[in-house]
Amino acid sequence: MHSGPLRLFHLSDIHFGLEDIRALEWVVDCIAREKPHAVAITGDLTMRARHHEFQAACEWISALDVPVTVEVGNHDIPYFNLYQRFFDPYRRFKAIERMVETQLDLPNLAIVPLRTTTRAQYQRFPWSNGWVTDHALRQTLTAIDELPEGTRVLVACHHPLPERRADGKLLTINGTRTMEVLAGRKVMGVLSGHIHDPFDLVEETPAGPLRMIGAGTLSKRIRSTPPSFNEIVIDGDRVSVTARNLEKVPTPAMQIDDVPENALPPRLPGEPVAPVGTVPPVDPPVH
Repeated sequence: MHSGPLRLFHLSDIHFGLEDIRALEWVVDCIAREKPHAVAITGDLTMRARHHEFQAACEWISALDVPVTVEVGNHDIPYFNLYQRFFDPYRRFKAIERMVETQLDLPNLAIVPLRTTTRAQYQRFPWSNGWVTDHALRQTLTAIDELPEGTRVLVACHHPLPERRADGKLLTINGTRTMEVLAGRKVMGVLSGHIHDPFDLVEETPAGPLRMIGAGTLSKRIRSTPPSFNEIVIDGDRVSVTARNLEKVPTPAMQIDDVPENALPPRLPGEPVAPVGTVPPVDPPVH
């Protein structure tokens, strides 16, 4: 039985259809050489949820010789097929999830999913940002409560959970309540993606602090940091995070100090940008 620290690779926002081939080859090499105990991918496997994008994602993930868990992102819901978006939005993602998802055997550690995507949001348009529905939160809390007593828990979702920015802009709906109840369950951390820059923040809630860990992107849709993934080491109750990247930029220079309004360029004045660089004015075109 394994004893000692556990090492996870936390990937997000690969966006097949606009993936960075060089970054993906680098990640495959890191996984092959270093053999982490598991890989957690927090959504946006694809760019437009097209069949060929899911097929490419499935082939890439299936070739990784380590246990993998995947969560759904807003880009993994049909973009052009509105009928399927409203009536069967997760069909394509669930198909790939069945093919690539692996039972994780991590001693005294569970990675519990939390869905933050929705087919539509009556509160706003577009529907790219997060919403933790009551149903989704109940599912996550039930899964946590059914774990053996003393199990360490990481929650994996796509969207960062802060509900509003300091200027009042709405981010993830129902995020404030979600963070409080997860803190009350003594969750070690919440893994997410979506904004394409890494972060490692602590949110204070009435139930105590909650660690929020965000991964960058492995696509060409970069923001203020080069392509990256998180290396997470869990040693007892201690969690350490390194933002691994192709440019060998130190982790503190890779991480933003707050969550921006959305994942789109350009970042507006006053929105968080990592010290390492500037945000491109536009994304590369999607064909």
